[in-house]
Amino acid sequence: MGPVPALLIGIAILLALVIFTKIQAFPALVLSALIIGLLSGLPAGEAISAVTAGFGGTMTSIGIVIGLGCIMGKFMEKSGAAKRMALTILKFVGIKKADVVLGLTGFLVSIPVFCDSGFVILSSLAKEFSRLTKKSMLLIGGMLGMGLYITHFLVPPTPGPLAVASTFGVDIGLFILAGLALSVPLFVFSVFFFRWVSKKYEPIIPERDEEDLKKLSPEQREVLAKIEAKQAAGLELTSEDFSEMLKDETLPPAGISFSTLLVPVFLILSNTIADLAGVSGVGAYIFDLIGSPVTAIFISVLMSIYILSKQMPKEECLKITESALADAGLIVFVTAAGGSLGNVIKVTGAGTIMAESIIAASLPVILVPLLVGTILRFPQGSGTVAMITGSAILAPMLPTLGINPVIAGLALCTTAMCPSYLNDSYFWVVTRFSGFPVKTSLKTWSVGTIVIPLVGSVILAIVNAIFF
Repeated sequence: MGPVPALLIGIAILLALVIFTKIQAFPALVLSALIIGLLSGLPAGEAISAVTAGFGGTMTSIGIVIGLGCIMGKFMEKSGAAKRMALTILKFVGIKKADVVLGLTGFLVSIPVFCDSGFVILSSLAKEFSRLTKKSMLLIGGMLGMGLYITHFLVPPTPGPLAVASTFGVDIGLFILAGLALSVPLFVFSVFFFRWVSKKYEPIIPERDEEDLKKLSPEQREVLAKIEAKQAAGLELTSEDFSEMLKDETLPPAGISFSTLLVPVFLILSNTIADLAGVSGVGAYIFDLIGSPVTAIFISVLMSIYILSKQMPKEECLKITESALADAGLIVFVTAAGGSLGNVIKVTGAGTIMAESIIAASLPVILVPLLVGTILRFPQGSGTVAMITGSAILAPMLPTLGINPVIAGLALCTTAMCPSYLNDSYFWVVTRFSGFPVKTSLKTWSVGTIVIPLVGSVILAIVNAIFF
């Protein structure tokens, strides 16, 4: 059998295993890679070697980074840094733009934290904002969800875009800059989209029940009474009203909260800028050291443990680290298994054959990564699996297609967002924690996860046509 039919059969088997069986993505990816190799005519020994070599190569490049990133994200979650960031942004943006406040918080928090965890962490804050401002959760929760969603898919060191950048051989710092550059217009469009959606449907404002009231301290109840009195008098609320509601919570300082998140990003970018500027000698050595993703994120981990979470006892810090590593193990193995698939596709030559066929058909090459992301995401629901699998399929094709790897990577990551619906765990997190009826969530959130990636695709197609 030829490499291309073998690849198509292998991908069909992969999707069937993930969707219809009890087999998890890691063994499904490894098995599919092996099947593709054998069906393509590779001897058994060579097929197994291609699988293990791809697995090891990917583990070498990003395994440590994913593990450290999960630790950093878990400490941000447990320390309250995410809430502190939200309150700090609130002071600058203002309560009138509560949707932007929650969206920007999610936008930043999701760079190291998985969007599912980020939404759970910040959902109580979103509900509080909704209650006090009387703005629908379709707006507040939708913007929080989309802020988390955008950077989760486009900005390393989140595992999906990190795997894509690594597989495509793109500098991590450059991919961070490119991902942020695309994320900003998508975020702005999201604000207008969810404001329109919130006006179109019946407002969803969570009520404060007896359990919620029991959680409030006597001081917080007094503040709540003052806020309700201001609202009854027709007075505008201020950011201080919200700060008062959370003043009994022990939250880390704003500077430390933001630094823990931004320091590794700046260190990685400094190395990219130094390379572009042609820095050499001792300077290049220093930037290579501190700007390596492993070093940069390790510094952030130390900041998380010894500064951000300095009040935590040793035992709690160890439990948080162990919990993070348990989460990281699954991500690392799935990502490395994607590397196995990619290496088999490279060894068999399937990618090159497909790329040459696309060029012969005179199709716009930008359509290839745009279509691959959606095709892989739609049936099985996991954006991370779609990005890892898609990058493995596309990497061998890039040299023949002649498409810029940064544009290709962003195109794959963007369309891997589409769509978030019933087979996606994040759909249920946003739906349940925001109090959306399922039908309403399908009409609002799911539609947003189609429209916003479509806008991103148009942007990338225009940029590719003009500059590449």
